[in-house]
Order: sequence, then structure tokens, then C-alpha cells
Amino acid sequence: MYRNILVAVDGSHTSEIALQEAVKLAGELHGQLRILHAVDTVNLNLGTEFPDPVEIMDIMIRSGEEILRKAQKDAREAGVQAETRLVEIDTLGRRVPEVIAAEAESWPADLIVIGTHGRRGISHLFLGSVAEGVIRVATKPVLLIRGK
Repeated sequence: MYRNILVAVDGSHTSEIALQEAVKLAGELHGQLRILHAVDTVNLNLGTEFPDPVEIMDIMIRSGEEILRKAQKDAREAGVQAETRLVEIDTLGRRVPEVIAAEAESWPADLIVIGTHGRRGISHLFLGSVAEGVIRVATKPVLLIRGK
């Protein structure tokens, strides 16, 4: 059964829906959540538009911390035990899907919950999908929650 549920959040509406589903599932199964937010500071393409890359990275980390605080509050208000984890990607070649899958292994999670935008065609080709990447690399079951 799914007792340890890892849910990845990024602050988008779709990840909010995934969080709601993970909270509901954890509540029904008397499980616990680990709410994960990954900040990719290495793979940023900071050009001349950004005069201070350190400031941008700090803003991204603070934003991630706020996303996690809100998500944890939502879970606790629903009566679900939840802990948060912010992971900073600081190694070239490491990507968000691999970080999510690795966190699911090390915790250990019984299930990964992640939102997907369900893009198709050209938009999928150019934007790709973190959820699709997680499915490709995860050894744990993955529950995809489609955004509206």
C-alpha cells in the first residue's frame, strides 16, 4: 500500500491539483507526504538581461521555500502528516526528473505524484515534460495528475 507519498510541486496550478490529490490519497490511506520542490540553479541560461545571477538564484530558492510552506500548510489543514524538502540542483547534467526519482528512492517513497499539463504536438516537442521524464527514470510507481 502507499504509505509514503512523494509529491513534486512547482507552484503551478497543475501542481496544486497534484498536491490536492496526494493529500486526499494520503488521508484515505493514513499515509504521509514528502512535498518536494527542485530549484535548478545550474541549468539557468542567465544572459545579459540578468545583471546579478546570485540574486536570481536567491529569489528562486525563496520562492521554492514559500511554495513548500504553503503546500505543507494545506496538507496539515487536511490532517495529513507532511514534510517538505527543497533540493537545489547544482551539478551540470542533473535534471529535475532525476532529482525527483532519486528523492523517491532515498526517502523511500511508495508512490510519486506529479502534475502534468498534457501538452501534445509542437508545444510538447519544445517544452518537454518533467512528468514524462520522471516516468522514464523512476523505479517507483508514478501517478500523473492532469491539469485543467
